[in-house]
Amino acid sequence: MDWDWNFVAEITPALLQGLKLTLLITVLSALVAAVLGLVFAIARRSENRLIARPVSFFVEFIRGTPLLVQLYFIFYVLPGAGILLPPLVAGVIGMGLHYATYTAEVYRAGIENVARGQWEAARATNLTTRQTWVHVIIPQAVPPMIPALANYLIALFKETPLLSAITVLEMMNQAKLVANSSYRYIEPMTLVGVFFLAISLISVVILRWLEQRFGRLAK
Repeated sequence: MDWDWNFVAEITPALLQGLKLTLLITVLSALVAAVLGLVFAIARRSENRLIARPVSFFVEFIRGTPLLVQLYFIFYVLPGAGILLPPLVAGVIGMGLHYATYTAEVYRAGIENVARGQWEAARATNLTTRQTWVHVIIPQAVPPMIPALANYLIALFKETPLLSAITVLEMMNQAKLVANSSYRYIEPMTLVGVFFLAISLISVVILRWLEQRFGRLAK
């Protein structure tokens, strides 16, 4: 099949719309993963076993099952229980929750990297548990974790095509619609690959900068 530049110009706006949605999903899912991951990490360190053990089991369960299965469960199974979510919301929750279990491990490593003396100093100055986390532990633990968290952000971006399985019109799904309606696959699929590659390369450059800026703090 010959490459058709006129067809490329015709389908590019639709694919760019899909790219915008893909980036939006990536950002929203990353925010969910960042917040939930921190909650999971702190909960797993709780001295209360009724909190720590169920959270640990839940995290390992999510980590041990495929993201695609989780997306199907959220979008197709939960409506049977009366929980009906729009495709975009289901996708963001599914991807955010899945990656939260991975960022939780990054947070755990960063928290454990904070010197024990910092905990003792906070206790000695009569800081509350909340003050200790907010003003002492998290500000020291987060900067060295930024490169690792950025790696998961890139991985999350590359997995957004899975959302086509729950009818989200992200970039890959837009390309499939174009291809199925025109019976031309080379142009839309090639453009999707180029867009993913371009965003990934830009992300890698940013990641290298983050590693240089914050990576040394972990040493």
